[in-house]
Amino acid sequence: MLDDTMKAQLKTYLERVVRPIEITAFVDDGAKSRETLDLLNDLVQLSDKITVTESRGASDARVPSFALTSPGEDIHLAFAGLPMGHEFTSLILALLQTGGYPPKVEQAIIDQIKGLDGDFKFETYFSQSCQNCPDVVQALNLMAVLNPKIQHAAIDGALFQKEVDARQVMSVPTVYLNGEVFGQGRMGVEEIVAKLDTGAVEREAKRLATLDPFEVLVVGGGPAGAAAAIYAARKGIRTGVAAERFGGQVLDTMAIENFISVPYTEGPKLATALEQHVREYEVEIMNLQKAQKLVPGDDFISIELANGAALKAKSVILATGARWRQMGVPGEDKYRAKGVAYCPHCDGPLFKGKRVAVIGGGNSGVEAAIDLAGVVAHVTLFEFDTKLRADEVLQRKLASLPNVDVKLSARTTEVLGDGQKVTGLTYENRVSGQIQTLELEGIFVQIGLLPNTEWLKGSLELSPRGEIVVDERGQTSVPGVFAAGDCTTVPYKQIIIAMGEGAKASLGAFDYLIRSSAPGEPESKAA
Repeated sequence: MLDDTMKAQLKTYLERVVRPIEITAFVDDGAKSRETLDLLNDLVQLSDKITVTESRGASDARVPSFALTSPGEDIHLAFAGLPMGHEFTSLILALLQTGGYPPKVEQAIIDQIKGLDGDFKFETYFSQSCQNCPDVVQALNLMAVLNPKIQHAAIDGALFQKEVDARQVMSVPTVYLNGEVFGQGRMGVEEIVAKLDTGAVEREAKRLATLDPFEVLVVGGGPAGAAAAIYAARKGIRTGVAAERFGGQVLDTMAIENFISVPYTEGPKLATALEQHVREYEVEIMNLQKAQKLVPGDDFISIELANGAALKAKSVILATGARWRQMGVPGEDKYRAKGVAYCPHCDGPLFKGKRVAVIGGGNSGVEAAIDLAGVVAHVTLFEFDTKLRADEVLQRKLASLPNVDVKLSARTTEVLGDGQKVTGLTYENRVSGQIQTLELEGIFVQIGLLPNTEWLKGSLELSPRGEIVVDERGQTSVPGVFAAGDCTTVPYKQIIIAMGEGAKASLGAFDYLIRSSAPGEPESKAA
């Protein structure tokens, strides 16, 4: 199952295990069960602290699946299916934590997890190609290790297709708690704990309200925000970062192949590296904090948060990034995560053998259509313009695929469904004006980005597209307020450009602080 390189790496990790790990495998004579046993037998060979017991015919267990625990510990953690692909790291961490290796989580979060009271049975549906799923799986696995009242099963949706269809899971990760949908999409351990601990938001708001004013407050934790925070902290000034989710849109990015000097990386890995770099400095990181109002002042600029707290600073750097643009048609909101999706890498495997549409003919849309064509039965790509806008090499690849159709001059007008899931869409032929209907099961929207700036309307100058207008130093129309990254008018929305703009805005803010604190010119006296 594992190649020699993976075995060598895993063996090194398993040397950190300090207590026995007992694995119970629920299997039958099928091919997937044999693959599961091959994987578990590899683990046994790599560590003398791991034992595996087979269980056949268990009526209440998914097959194949396996559960992890340790003697004397009350741990309820299981994987249904093979945790390979992006989930292989989740397996490694689950083994280490079950085996007593301490997690790299702040002690306050550990204490909060241990203090949760109730019966929590979590089930997470993942796909091996989903880069968002590991954060959720790893967070809930950790919680199951730390608190015996928490159970977690990570389920490969592509393998348990009947279960996925019965629950109408059309987006991963999808998390169930005690049989009801708990959440969908990326969630970190802090966010999950905050949803369970109802008093956490109020306590954090009270704590934030007691903080002294910052010299530089960065709003946003993506590449631009991280770069701005690092450059500010290196100047030795009091720096804070308030982010709705640290990492920003990079967390939803699959392959990154144009980050200079790094031939290949993945969004979540880069986001982790960004946060680790910021934490090397004395920066106050305030995660899960949504800004909702900017209030300029004579002495301090105030950022009001959704939880009711307000942060004050002498200068502010706005780096709130952007999000996927929606079609804005009837039915889109109703069927989001019920057939309407925005991440083909994450959700594509759930549509195996089905008919889907991709909306958008740029690079993202054509790449999505190419990837999906290898999984689904048929892809129809819709482009509003009279021609595709993707790179020529991508267009040639798309044209070579037998199960892809392209419709040009096509405007999506409505998402259709049966109340539970998508059943099709209607679109207008912009040449003839005719409205047509296409039956399908999934719609992947890839039509660009929308800046996260709605909360700034009326506070500073925005472009007609909603982007923050900045000058060559990153200065906005409000003195002391700077901006950087995908939320600004700077062209070409790229990670590497956002980082450079974040650094520039931070240097601009530092220069502003120096100039605004310098003593004024002495008044001349009359002769």
